[in-house]
Amino acid sequence: MDVGFSKEGFDVVWANDIDHWACETYKLNFGNHIVEADIADVDIKTIPKVDIILGGFPCQDFSMIWKRGGINTERGNLYRYFVKIIEAKQPKMFVAENVKGLLTANGGKAVKQIVDDFTKTGYNVQLNKVNFADYGTPQLRERVLIIGTRKDLGKEFVMPSKTHTPDTYITAGQALKGVESVPYNNEHQNIMPKTRELLKLIPPGGNFTDVPKDSPYYVRGMISHVYRRLHPDKPSKTIIAGGGGGTWGYHYKELRPLTNRERARLFGYPDDFMFVGSITEVRRQIGNSVAPIGIQPIARAIKAYLRSVNVR
Repeated sequence: MDVGFSKEGFDVVWANDIDHWACETYKLNFGNHIVEADIADVDIKTIPKVDIILGGFPCQDFSMIWKRGGINTERGNLYRYFVKIIEAKQPKMFVAENVKGLLTANGGKAVKQIVDDFTKTGYNVQLNKVNFADYGTPQLRERVLIIGTRKDLGKEFVMPSKTHTPDTYITAGQALKGVESVPYNNEHQNIMPKTRELLKLIPPGGNFTDVPKDSPYYVRGMISHVYRRLHPDKPSKTIIAGGGGGTWGYHYKELRPLTNRERARLFGYPDDFMFVGSITEVRRQIGNSVAPIGIQPIARAIKAYLRSVNVR
């Protein structure tokens, strides 16, 4: 979220991540104030007092793609450290992002518990299911934003109106225009001859289900991402962070996986934002991130809200 918020004038003063390469990417683009550590090992006293705290707890245990355990796992319980930080620092606002599967994890009990825990720290908490395509991202990316406003502010935060409709969504073709001229993170991957022949059978916007069952290239897939090709006249489907078996996302015209710069374009990253790490590591960083261009209108509304309240 830092990219979108910084574009709206927010000064990012502290950050934390356990992933080494994500931290290196952060340092390259923002500076050295990121702490590479497990959040459980961070001394809360070292975190500066700020107006707003942004974050996201691990989403894999809430994802609708994979079998999930929700808050009944060690990883799913990491949100509690976010709660502890909010309770200790009492910022005016906080924003937590997660996958839409959070809403149904553990039969809906997970999200209720999470909201209750944040509320107990002194905040009015709202759940917002957001499709970032509605805010200018060239990707159909549904996420949950948990937004908290400190109760003593005495004013409700209202989500901004959508900037785009299905008729005006930014398409993959628009997003990738001229991308071949960007020198950073734009390496093409080698592709097996068999995969190339398989992709010939899949039209733009299609996936593995378009391969005839009697074809020697027929594959069985568990999720719709398998051999998914972009459509130039539509937004991208959701870009995921990892997985093999044809889940890389594929170009609508060329018979190849997307480059990481193309993935970054589909999130709305500026071309001068550079990622550090291997192709696989960078893919994970992009897929785990919050679309900068999509969060930016929300950051703008939050900035206006914070300026409208006079409480310190």
